[in-house]
Amino acid sequence: MTALLAVSDHLPPGRVAIEELAEEFGLTSIQLRIFRRYHGLGTVGRDPDGSLLDLLRGAVAGLDALRGREHRVRYVLHARSFPTVVPYPHDPVRELCRELGLDRATVFAVGHHACASGLLAVDVAGRLLAADADPDGLALVLAGEKTFTAEAGMVPDTSFFGEGAAACLVAPGGDRDRVLSYAVDVRGEFDSDEPDVALAFQRIYAEALAAAVLAAVERAGLGMDAIGVILPHNVNRVAWHQVCRLLGYPRERVVLDNVATTGHVFCADNLVNYRTAQRRGLLRPGEPYVMAAAGAGRGATFSAMVLQH
Repeated sequence: MTALLAVSDHLPPGRVAIEELAEEFGLTSIQLRIFRRYHGLGTVGRDPDGSLLDLLRGAVAGLDALRGREHRVRYVLHARSFPTVVPYPHDPVRELCRELGLDRATVFAVGHHACASGLLAVDVAGRLLAADADPDGLALVLAGEKTFTAEAGMVPDTSFFGEGAAACLVAPGGDRDRVLSYAVDVRGEFDSDEPDVALAFQRIYAEALAAAVLAAVERAGLGMDAIGVILPHNVNRVAWHQVCRLLGYPRERVVLDNVATTGHVFCADNLVNYRTAQRRGLLRPGEPYVMAAAGAGRGATFSAMVLQH
C-alpha cells in the first residue's frame, strides 16, 4: 500500500500584500476588499531573487529521510499546475537530480490535473512502485512553481498564486501515512475560456469537490466522522466553508492556516498543509485524514485522497 515516507516544504520568507499586486492585475479597490475580507487572502509568497531550482532545492533540503537512500529512488515526479514552468531551455528538476545524485531515476512531470496534479503525482508514483514489485524502491514527488507569468500569478476572482515548494518521498508500503483511497472526477465540459463556462464552473465547484471527498472517504470504507482533518488546496476560505457545509464537516478541522499568508502554492498546498498539521499536532497515529484539491485547465478536475497517519 502506497505510503508517504516523509514530507517537507519550503516557503520563502518574502511576502507581498495583495494590495501591492493590484496594478499588475488591474484590480479595483472593491475587488481587493473582496479578496481580503471575503476570501480571506492577505499576503502571498514571493522570492524575486530566487529561481524554481532554489524553491525545489529548499524543499528537498528538509527531506532528511532521503539521505542515504538516494540509490533507491527510481522515479522523480514534478507535479505542475501549468504545462510550462520555466523558460526554455532551463530544466531545474533534472539539475536538482544531478545535485542529489539521482541520475539513475526516471524523471518526468505530471500536470494533467492542473492544481490537483500533486495528488495525481502521488498516485502515479505509488502505481509505478507497485508495478516494479521492489519493496525497497522509492519515488520523489516535487511540487512548487514560480509566478513567472501573469497567468501564474492569479486565479481570476478566486485566489493569488504564491511561490513555494514541497517534497514528498513515496514508498510502496509503510506503517504510517498510508494511502487508503483516491478519487478523481475529471470534467471535460469545462475546457473552454468562454465566460458562461467559467460561471458554470464556479456554480458546481463546491458540490463537485465535496462529492470527490465523499467518494474517496467511501472507497476507504469510512464515514466523514472518522476523518481527523482535511488538508486542502489553498484557493480561499469561503470556497472551503461551502464545501464543509455540504459535507457537514466542521470547518475548524480544515487546515486553512496558510491561505492568508502564503496564497495558493500551486500543487504544493496539500503537502504544505501536511507540514502545518504536523507541527500543530493535528495528525494522530492511526487516524485517517483527507487531502483534497481542484484544478482548472483543459477542463476541470476534482480529487481527494484518504491517508492514514
